[in-house]
Amino acid sequence: MIVVTGGAGFIGSNFVEKLNNEGIDDIVIVDHLGCSEKWKNLVNLQYSDYLHKDSFLQMVLEDNVRFPVEALVHMGACSSTTEPDADYLMKNNFHYSCRIAEWALKHEVRLIYASSAATYGDGSKGFNDDEILIKDLRPVNMYGYSKQLFDQWCLRNGILKKVAGIKFFNVFGPNEYHKGDMTSVVYKAYNQILETGCVRLFKSYSAEYPDGGQRRDFVYVKDCAEVLWWLMEHEDVNGIFNLGTGRSRTWNELVRAVFSALEREPRIEYINMPEKLQAQYQNYTEAKTDKLLEHGCPVSFKPLEDSVRDYVVNYLSCNRHY
Repeated sequence: MIVVTGGAGFIGSNFVEKLNNEGIDDIVIVDHLGCSEKWKNLVNLQYSDYLHKDSFLQMVLEDNVRFPVEALVHMGACSSTTEPDADYLMKNNFHYSCRIAEWALKHEVRLIYASSAATYGDGSKGFNDDEILIKDLRPVNMYGYSKQLFDQWCLRNGILKKVAGIKFFNVFGPNEYHKGDMTSVVYKAYNQILETGCVRLFKSYSAEYPDGGQRRDFVYVKDCAEVLWWLMEHEDVNGIFNLGTGRSRTWNELVRAVFSALEREPRIEYINMPEKLQAQYQNYTEAKTDKLLEHGCPVSFKPLEDSVRDYVVNYLSCNRHY
């Protein structure tokens, strides 16, 4: 059995779809559906059972998981970079991860978990996924800090040689519609174009970058699912790994790709950034991917324009979920 926490969420549901494509449906999805629309991500997936995240944690704490587990892919977390409740993030992102990691290690279960490029903070210390640098990073929001704490916990307890942690960069693609303000700019741009014919981007507050010229490493969720699959198949590959394309692109380029996929001329308006975001805004991210490549990961990332076109034409324009 494979357990996927956050399995109804964005990256998690795409990974379950990948497992299904590989002929695997012995899957337990762990999540918190509540009153959200995430349940729609499950409709076309094949899996054995669904457990509320609290029920699964209770099983783990009591060491009473009543089914054999081959791998635990831990994608579940609050991913809001603007979440103000630090106690909630400590409990939900950090402590929850610690407890299930302890259980997985005790039972020799393959563990892959989601970290984040948000741990790199303002990028002044670079984007090198060398484990020795983990303790030196300074995240600029509480979400990034909650991820950083678990990376540090794994390092401090000497378990990074037994687990694989993934620092996801700017992921976009199908099944993100339920994320509210945390949806990708591709998703937001698509809807803005349909509604107004124009896309709004934040002005730059750095002399180094023009408006819309701030840069991110945008990576398609389908490529992320391929990397997760490869890591699950290669239990000897462990440590912290960046998951991005290794090539940063501007917001302007990203938005123009959406206009192109819709066969429309670009119209971009630059607006003021809220003050509360200015202090924690990343003007530049770019994954250093040498480590993953050195371990033999064969995944080749699609060009940004091709990924955006696939997402817009084959999913957003069709209102399609898996």
